[in-house]
Amino acid sequence: MHVVAVLALDGVIPFDLSAPVDTFGWARLPDGRVPYDVRVCSVGEEVRAGAFTIRAPYGLDLLAEAGTIIVPGVQDPPRELPPGVAEALRAAAANGTRIASVCVGAFLLAATGLLDGLRATTHWIAAPDLSARYPRVTVDPNVLYVDNGQFLTSAGAAAALDMCLHMIRGDHGSAVAAYTARMSVMPLEREGGQAQFITHDLPPAPAGATLEPLLHWLEQHCDRELTLNDIAHQAGMSTRTLNRRFRDQTGTTPLQWLHRARIRRAQHLLETTSHPVEHIAVRCGFGSPTAFRERFRRVVGTSPLAYRRSFRVGAGAGAGAGAGARPPAVE
Repeated sequence: MHVVAVLALDGVIPFDLSAPVDTFGWARLPDGRVPYDVRVCSVGEEVRAGAFTIRAPYGLDLLAEAGTIIVPGVQDPPRELPPGVAEALRAAAANGTRIASVCVGAFLLAATGLLDGLRATTHWIAAPDLSARYPRVTVDPNVLYVDNGQFLTSAGAAAALDMCLHMIRGDHGSAVAAYTARMSVMPLEREGGQAQFITHDLPPAPAGATLEPLLHWLEQHCDRELTLNDIAHQAGMSTRTLNRRFRDQTGTTPLQWLHRARIRRAQHLLETTSHPVEHIAVRCGFGSPTAFRERFRRVVGTSPLAYRRSFRVGAGAGAGAGAGARPPAVE
């Protein structure tokens, strides 16, 4: 089983610590198996975490057996890490272990030298300090997370949720990431100008919502060239009423929901088939391959072919730390 070691140093920020613990902990494979063994480790047994103290059941020796190491942020990140921490992280990195930081945890990771020459991010308010303290690190404060392959960094703690989903998706595909997001009650697509390699699932409707039959119909017929009038006719209501009810029950418009359904189907086909992009464009209801590529890049943040190389089932994803190609950095 893939061990995820969450390193809790003294003064750890509680949300930075709990976000990866819960997210990886919710992941389940299609057959119900648990893919990650999440463990918290530290230098000593007791760790101050804001208004309370926690006990870490594992020591630094856990880092040597982990497939993924998460470094949460701490209050007032020190310039020098506690004895043994930098050495343990560098040794794990030398063995190919995937290492990710949460929020100002980037300061701790940068202190090891592992981010030298790489692009990284952190909380926007701390970005100038990170850049000044570690000039060999290229700090980008305008993204939610950055994936350099072996090393990842996330912005504010909430962005750690996106980063963890991104890693889960790279390891086990979109279905597992989608399940994890639903169980964690997390959004599968974040607005704010940052395209993400996360599950672009369909905006849910409340249980028992009157639009449920229509949503199912749209998902089944998203390969057709549907207009707003077509959807309203299927629903048996005016376009004005349709728009209002869609906003009330899904938080989006009918056509936006339809576009999301098409992209979701395209992601599934790219991950599970070898169909040409042109064929997938037709099967997902896009007027042309060009329109498909433009919409896909706008929503997902990369081209269909690049997405397929990163997330194609059986193409190396999930083979363990350091194995297979990792997706490029989120722009």
